[in-house]
Amino acid sequence: MLSNQDMQEAAAHGRSVKAIYVYEVPVRLWHWVNALAITVLAISGWFIASPLPSMPGEASDSFVMGYIRFAHFAAGYVLLIGLAGRIYWAFVGNKHARQMFTLPLFNRQWWREVLFELRWYLFLERDPKKYVGHNPLAQLAMFTMFLSTTVFMIVTGFALYGEGTQEGSWAHTWFTSWVIPLFGQSQDVHTWHHVGMWAMLLFILLHVYAALREDIMSRQSLISTMISGWRLFKDDRP
Repeated sequence: MLSNQDMQEAAAHGRSVKAIYVYEVPVRLWHWVNALAITVLAISGWFIASPLPSMPGEASDSFVMGYIRFAHFAAGYVLLIGLAGRIYWAFVGNKHARQMFTLPLFNRQWWREVLFELRWYLFLERDPKKYVGHNPLAQLAMFTMFLSTTVFMIVTGFALYGEGTQEGSWAHTWFTSWVIPLFGQSQDVHTWHHVGMWAMLLFILLHVYAALREDIMSRQSLISTMISGWRLFKDDRP
């Protein structure tokens, strides 16, 4: 629903505002928990790749890197469980919950709109189009840059995790036993896992830019929508 302040501001500018409920509670909860998990993974992963200098005194008196590794592993579990829950909700939620997992690749009009949105973000178009859910370019980016990278990071991450839990553990059986031979050796998996996180951070930068830009320039809400679930549209009258 619209707040009184929203309605008053719209009326003051001679505009009408329409609100549509888009993102259900599980989708919004997953979004923010996922953001927190990725933040913890990125920071702890950086220190795992570039460890802190040696601490003085007995090793048993200092467990800093142990806590960092624990935070990384715990956040990895949150990422995995969250994605599993998000896949489940794609089947039982509304149509917008499925957008991230399905691409109309054989729809020419969809591709034309992808190119339009690309031109819009590059400041080559002046008038934005409005979408209730993800716009076509965002849908493509969510699938290729976010979802695919997340799956890659989970697979390679738990393959490395399974090395520590050793043969016989579920992580070693499900991931390590085939992922490391596929890449060649453990160090190769480490390298690609590290590259994957930089790809994820690049997506996050573009994602934040697009959300802020749409909120400011396209007369439709994005950031507040992922908090309340409601997308607000202002009409095009000046």
